[in-house]
Amino acid sequence: MMLQTGQNFRTLHIEGMARTFGDFKALNGVSLDIQRGEFVALLGPSGCGKSTALNCIAGLLPMTGGTIRLDDQRIDLLKTEERGFGMVFQSYALFPHMTVRDNIGFGLRMRGVPGAELSRRVDAAVALVRMQEQAHKLPGQLSGGQQQRVAIARAIAIEPSLVLMDEPLSNLDAKLRLEMRQEIRRIHLQQGATTVYVTHDQEEALSLADRIVVMRDGQVQQVGSPAELHDLPIDLAVADFMGFRNRLAGRTLTQQGERVTVAIGSAGHPTQPLTGRARRSGLGEQVVLAVRPDDLSVQPHGLPGLLVTVELTEYRGRGFQATGKTADGQTVYFSVGHALRIGDTVNLASDPDRALVYPA
Repeated sequence: MMLQTGQNFRTLHIEGMARTFGDFKALNGVSLDIQRGEFVALLGPSGCGKSTALNCIAGLLPMTGGTIRLDDQRIDLLKTEERGFGMVFQSYALFPHMTVRDNIGFGLRMRGVPGAELSRRVDAAVALVRMQEQAHKLPGQLSGGQQQRVAIARAIAIEPSLVLMDEPLSNLDAKLRLEMRQEIRRIHLQQGATTVYVTHDQEEALSLADRIVVMRDGQVQQVGSPAELHDLPIDLAVADFMGFRNRLAGRTLTQQGERVTVAIGSAGHPTQPLTGRARRSGLGEQVVLAVRPDDLSVQPHGLPGLLVTVELTEYRGRGFQATGKTADGQTVYFSVGHALRIGDTVNLASDPDRALVYPA
C-alpha cells in the first residue's frame, strides 16, 4: 500500500542501516533521526556512503541490515514508488520530449491525480520555482539551472513526505551553483518540506542545512548544526573535511582552561609555539593543532610564533594564500594580503579561538 503523501509524519527514524557489496561495507550501521521540516545534509568525500544512504532511503537500493520508519510505520520493506518520496538527481533525469509542465506533472499522472487537481499542483510547482515563462519549453531549450528547477518542481509537485536530493548542483558552474543554492533554500522554507541533501561541498552544506551529518567509510562521524560542525569538529578526520587544512604535530607546553599552547615541531628543532582550544585535553602529550589558513596571521619577527619558509604564493582575488614549511618539514597553508617571495621567512600566529588541539 502506498504511503500517504504530504508532510504528515513527525520523524524519519533510521536505525542500523547497512549495505554491503560483496565484502565491501558501503554502509555500516548508520543511525539517524530526521524531524519533520528539517533540511539535513549528508556530507563527506566520494565513497563515504552518503549517496548509498540516500538510495537506500529512497528504496532504489535494498538494505542488507537495519530499518527505516516514518514515525511507527516501517517503510524499508516498501517499493520505491510506494514510499511517496520526491527525488532530485544529479543528472536532472528530465524527459527530453516533454515540456516543462509535462515533466513536472509526470509523477502526478502516474499516480492518477485528476485533471483539475493535477493542473493546480503543476501551476503551484511552476510558480514556486519561478518557471512560468518557460513552462511551454522543452528541456533542451533550457539552461542547466532552469533544468534543475524543473527537476525540483517535479519532485515537490507530488507533495511528498520527504524530498531527497543527490548532489543536484554538481553539474552547474560556480555562479549557477550559488544561485541554485539560494533557490533550494528558499523553496525549502516556502514549502516547509523535509529534505535530505547529499553533497561533498562543505560550503554548500553549511549554507543550506539545519543539521549536517558528516560521513566517512560508511559510518556517521558527527551530527550537528552548521555552526557546531564548522567551529568544533569532533576529531581530526571531520576537521580535515571542514576546512582545517593545517594539521601541525607538536606537544603541549601549557594549558589554562581550554586554552592550550603547543610547541610545533619534533625534538631537536627550536620551540615554535601556537595557541588553540583543546578539543579534548592533551596536556603534556603529543597533539595535533588544526587550523584553517585564514586563521593564521603574519606577525613581526621576534614575537612568539611559528617560523615558516615560503614555498609558494597563490593569488585568490582579495588576497593571497601561501604555502610554507616549518623547520621540521611540516607544510603550512596561510593567508596574506600581499604576494610573498619564495624563500621568505615569516612568523605566524594562530587565532587562539579558532585553532583546535586534538590528541595525536
